[in-house]
Amino acid sequence: MDFRPMQYIYEPVGNEAAYTLLLLHGTGGDERDLLPLAGSLGKGFNIVSLRGNVEEQGMPRFFRRLGMGVFDEEDVHFRTHEMVHFLQELAATEGFDINKMIAVGYSNGANIAGAALILYPEWLAGAVLFRPMQPLSGLEDSFETQRQQPVFMSSGTEDVTIDPAATAAYASLLSANGFKVSTYHINTGHNLVQQDISLAAEWIATNFQ
Repeated sequence: MDFRPMQYIYEPVGNEAAYTLLLLHGTGGDERDLLPLAGSLGKGFNIVSLRGNVEEQGMPRFFRRLGMGVFDEEDVHFRTHEMVHFLQELAATEGFDINKMIAVGYSNGANIAGAALILYPEWLAGAVLFRPMQPLSGLEDSFETQRQQPVFMSSGTEDVTIDPAATAAYASLLSANGFKVSTYHINTGHNLVQQDISLAAEWIATNFQ
Protein backbone atom coordinates (compact mmCIF):
# COMPACT_ATOMS: atom_id res chain seq x y z
CA MET A 1 0.00 0.00 0.00
CA ASP A 2 1.16 3.53 -0.78
CA PHE A 3 1.11 4.93 2.75
CA ARG A 4 2.23 8.49 3.43
CA PRO A 5 3.90 9.66 6.64
CA MET A 6 1.86 11.87 8.96
CA GLN A 7 2.70 15.19 10.54
CA TYR A 8 2.96 14.79 14.29
CA ILE A 9 4.15 16.14 17.62
CA TYR A 10 5.77 13.77 20.12
CA GLU A 11 6.30 14.73 23.75
CA PRO A 12 8.00 11.95 25.76
CA VAL A 13 7.66 11.73 29.51
CA GLY A 14 10.96 9.90 30.06
CA ASN A 15 9.49 6.68 31.47
CA GLU A 16 9.76 3.47 29.44
CA ALA A 17 6.72 2.00 31.22
CA ALA A 18 4.46 4.99 30.48
CA TYR A 19 1.24 4.86 28.53
CA THR A 20 1.00 7.12 25.47
CA LEU A 21 -1.96 9.39 24.72
CA LEU A 22 -2.68 9.44 20.98
CA LEU A 23 -4.39 12.77 20.21
CA LEU A 24 -6.65 12.86 17.14
CA HIS A 25 -8.23 16.18 16.17
CA GLY A 26 -11.62 16.96 14.66
CA THR A 27 -12.29 18.35 11.18
CA GLY A 28 -10.24 21.49 10.60
CA GLY A 29 -7.89 20.87 13.50
CA ASP A 30 -4.26 19.81 13.37
CA GLU A 31 -1.57 18.18 15.50
CA ARG A 32 -1.57 21.18 17.89
CA ASP A 33 -5.33 21.22 18.42
CA LEU A 34 -5.73 18.85 21.37
CA LEU A 35 -2.36 19.47 23.04
CA PRO A 36 -3.87 21.89 25.61
CA LEU A 37 -6.23 19.09 26.63
CA ALA A 38 -3.54 16.54 27.34
CA GLY A 39 -2.31 18.01 30.60
CA SER A 40 -5.88 18.08 31.95
CA LEU A 41 -6.36 14.38 31.24
CA GLY A 42 -3.56 13.20 33.51
CA LYS A 43 0.16 13.31 34.21
CA GLY A 44 2.90 10.87 33.31
CA PHE A 45 1.81 10.08 29.75
CA ASN A 46 3.79 10.32 26.54
CA ILE A 47 1.94 12.41 23.97
CA VAL A 48 1.65 11.67 20.26
CA SER A 49 -0.55 14.09 18.34
CA LEU A 50 -1.27 13.51 14.65
CA ARG A 51 -2.56 15.56 11.74
CA GLY A 52 -4.94 13.82 9.35
CA ASN A 53 -3.63 13.17 5.84
CA VAL A 54 -6.86 14.20 4.07
CA GLU A 55 -8.09 17.72 3.34
CA GLU A 56 -11.66 18.83 2.82
CA GLN A 57 -11.87 22.41 1.50
CA GLY A 58 -8.53 23.13 3.14
CA MET A 59 -9.49 21.53 6.47
CA PRO A 60 -7.44 18.55 7.70
CA ARG A 61 -9.34 15.31 8.30
CA PHE A 62 -8.37 11.72 8.97
CA PHE A 63 -10.51 10.27 6.16
CA ARG A 64 -12.82 11.41 3.39
CA ARG A 65 -16.57 11.70 3.67
CA LEU A 66 -19.21 11.66 0.96
CA GLY A 67 -21.49 14.10 2.78
CA MET A 68 -22.31 15.27 6.30
CA GLY A 69 -22.31 12.11 8.42
CA VAL A 70 -21.71 9.86 5.38
CA PHE A 71 -18.24 8.33 5.40
CA ASP A 72 -16.17 7.03 2.50
CA GLU A 73 -15.70 3.61 4.08
CA GLU A 74 -13.05 2.51 1.59
CA ASP A 75 -11.00 5.53 2.62
CA VAL A 76 -11.72 4.84 6.31
CA HIS A 77 -10.09 1.43 5.85
CA PHE A 78 -7.08 2.81 3.97
CA ARG A 79 -6.44 5.75 6.31
CA THR A 80 -6.78 3.58 9.42
CA HIS A 81 -4.20 1.12 8.07
CA GLU A 82 -1.99 4.09 7.10
CA MET A 83 -2.22 5.56 10.61
CA VAL A 84 -1.51 2.29 12.40
CA HIS A 85 1.45 1.56 10.11
CA PHE A 86 2.85 5.05 10.77
CA LEU A 87 2.46 4.69 14.54
CA GLN A 88 4.14 1.29 14.55
CA GLU A 89 7.15 2.82 12.81
CA LEU A 90 7.07 5.90 15.07
CA ALA A 91 7.00 3.73 18.21
CA ALA A 92 10.11 1.91 17.02
CA THR A 93 11.86 5.21 16.24
CA GLU A 94 10.86 7.10 19.39
CA GLY A 95 10.93 4.16 21.79
CA PHE A 96 7.42 4.13 23.27
CA ASP A 97 5.35 0.96 23.82
CA ILE A 98 2.91 0.56 20.91
CA ASN A 99 0.77 -1.75 23.07
CA LYS A 100 0.24 0.95 25.74
CA MET A 101 -1.43 3.58 23.56
CA ILE A 102 -4.70 5.28 24.54
CA ALA A 103 -6.46 7.09 21.71
CA VAL A 104 -8.09 10.43 22.57
CA GLY A 105 -10.19 11.58 19.62
CA TYR A 106 -12.72 14.31 19.02
CA SER A 107 -15.36 14.02 16.26
CA ASN A 108 -13.47 12.94 13.10
CA GLY A 109 -10.53 11.95 15.31
CA ALA A 110 -12.83 9.86 17.49
CA ASN A 111 -14.10 8.16 14.36
CA ILE A 112 -10.70 7.05 13.11
CA ALA A 113 -9.91 5.89 16.65
CA GLY A 114 -13.12 3.85 16.48
CA ALA A 115 -12.05 2.44 13.13
CA ALA A 116 -8.80 1.33 14.77
CA LEU A 117 -10.79 -0.43 17.52
CA ILE A 118 -12.74 -2.27 14.81
CA LEU A 119 -9.94 -3.09 12.36
CA TYR A 120 -7.23 -3.71 15.00
CA PRO A 121 -9.31 -4.75 18.02
CA GLU A 122 -6.38 -5.99 20.12
CA TRP A 123 -4.15 -2.97 19.43
CA LEU A 124 -5.15 0.08 21.47
CA ALA A 125 -4.98 -0.13 25.26
CA GLY A 126 -8.10 2.02 25.44
CA ALA A 127 -9.87 4.94 23.81
CA VAL A 128 -11.54 8.22 24.70
CA LEU A 129 -14.13 9.04 22.04
CA PHE A 130 -15.63 12.53 22.20
CA ARG A 131 -18.74 12.89 19.94
CA PRO A 132 -18.15 9.64 18.03
CA MET A 133 -20.05 8.12 15.15
CA GLN A 134 -19.74 4.49 14.05
CA PRO A 135 -17.15 4.69 11.24
CA LEU A 136 -17.82 1.38 9.49
CA SER A 137 -20.96 -0.64 8.82
CA GLY A 138 -21.83 -4.34 8.60
CA LEU A 139 -19.52 -5.35 11.44
CA GLU A 140 -21.60 -7.39 13.85
CA ASP A 141 -19.48 -10.55 13.62
CA SER A 142 -16.23 -9.32 12.11
CA PHE A 143 -14.13 -8.19 15.08
CA GLU A 144 -13.50 -9.06 18.70
CA THR A 145 -10.97 -8.32 21.42
CA GLN A 146 -9.82 -10.55 24.26
CA ARG A 147 -8.07 -7.64 26.05
CA GLN A 148 -11.38 -6.12 27.26
CA GLN A 149 -9.99 -2.62 26.81
CA PRO A 150 -11.92 0.27 28.34
CA VAL A 151 -13.60 2.76 26.00
CA PHE A 152 -15.00 6.17 27.03
CA MET A 153 -17.74 7.68 24.88
CA SER A 154 -19.31 11.10 25.46
CA SER A 155 -22.15 12.55 23.44
CA GLY A 156 -23.92 15.91 23.51
CA THR A 157 -27.65 15.72 24.20
CA GLU A 158 -28.15 18.76 21.94
CA ASP A 159 -25.81 17.57 19.18
CA VAL A 160 -27.85 17.82 15.97
CA THR A 161 -25.16 16.08 13.88
CA ILE A 162 -25.36 12.69 15.62
CA ASP A 163 -28.38 10.44 16.15
CA PRO A 164 -28.48 9.35 19.84
CA ALA A 165 -29.90 5.96 18.82
CA ALA A 166 -26.93 5.43 16.50
CA THR A 167 -24.52 6.28 19.33
CA ALA A 168 -26.26 3.77 21.61
CA ALA A 169 -26.07 1.10 18.91
CA TYR A 170 -22.35 1.84 18.40
CA ALA A 171 -21.67 1.49 22.13
CA SER A 172 -23.58 -1.80 22.17
CA LEU A 173 -21.60 -3.07 19.18
CA LEU A 174 -18.28 -2.36 20.91
CA SER A 175 -19.51 -3.95 24.15
CA ALA A 176 -20.68 -7.05 22.30
CA ASN A 177 -17.19 -7.47 20.85
CA GLY A 178 -15.34 -7.37 24.14
CA PHE A 179 -14.71 -3.71 24.95
CA LYS A 180 -15.65 -2.25 28.36
CA VAL A 181 -17.66 0.78 27.27
CA SER A 182 -18.58 3.71 29.52
CA THR A 183 -21.04 6.19 28.01
CA TYR A 184 -21.72 9.74 29.13
CA HIS A 185 -24.44 12.12 27.94
CA ILE A 186 -23.63 15.79 28.42
CA ASN A 187 -26.00 18.73 28.14
CA THR A 188 -24.30 20.43 25.19
CA GLY A 189 -23.99 20.27 21.41
CA HIS A 190 -21.16 18.92 19.25
CA ASN A 191 -18.59 21.17 20.94
CA LEU A 192 -16.37 19.92 23.75
CA VAL A 193 -17.02 21.33 27.23
CA GLN A 194 -15.22 21.14 30.55
CA GLN A 195 -17.45 18.29 31.72
CA ASP A 196 -16.12 16.13 28.87
CA ILE A 197 -12.57 16.74 30.02
CA SER A 198 -13.30 16.22 33.71
CA LEU A 199 -15.15 12.96 33.12
CA ALA A 200 -12.43 11.69 30.77
CA ALA A 201 -9.72 12.57 33.30
CA GLU A 202 -11.55 10.64 36.04
CA TRP A 203 -12.02 7.70 33.68
CA ILE A 204 -8.34 7.69 32.70
CA ALA A 205 -7.27 7.88 36.36
CA THR A 206 -9.50 4.90 37.16
CA ASN A 207 -8.32 2.75 34.27
CA PHE A 208 -4.68 3.68 33.66
CA GLN A 209 -3.06 5.08 36.81
